[in-house]
Amino acid sequence: MLEETAPKSRALELQAAVRARYRAVARRPEERFPYPVGRRSALRLRYERTWIDAVPEPVVRRFVGVGNPFAARLPRAGERVLDLGCGAGFDAFVAAWLVGRQGRAVGLDLTREMLDVARRHADAWPLRNAVFRLGRAERLPFESAEFDVVLSNGVLNLVPDKDAAFQEAFRVLRPGGAFVAADLLVTGEVPEEVLADMDAWST
Repeated sequence: MLEETAPKSRALELQAAVRARYRAVARRPEERFPYPVGRRSALRLRYERTWIDAVPEPVVRRFVGVGNPFAARLPRAGERVLDLGCGAGFDAFVAAWLVGRQGRAVGLDLTREMLDVARRHADAWPLRNAVFRLGRAERLPFESAEFDVVLSNGVLNLVPDKDAAFQEAFRVLRPGGAFVAADLLVTGEVPEEVLADMDAWST
């Protein structure tokens, strides 16, 4: 629920708030949050059960998404997929399962605790084709044209500099590649007290 670009000090404050919120999900996914978390949310968003069952259960329990980007475009066998703001890695693991051994899925997130969950289970992932990196959407640590598909699920609304995030997403896509996002949109006026509430911004 962000303005298009936040001032630098506000951006740093927002990143800290996002880390804190998703650190809590990583540590205690069974707690109540102001948004759906886990398997029931994935089923409600119409992820196929076979996809969910292919993902390590501790990762499934920490799924926090607002939509199903795979409904718009399925990764194909052998493709390279980047999941921006991957959290514990749910969408990245689904993508890895879909692209198979000849493909690769890379998850990027700024919350170390979420990445710890993803990496721990990637080590035991039978396909060995899911990798997780620490980083921000506004400055991607990847080569240009490195990916066939870039996914984002409920993340861009949390990014302070949206222009930079979009530019980076398209930089790392190969020509003709697919950018697929599911996100929250503001369609009306946002009250000043909400804009001033860091908790609201980071939800």
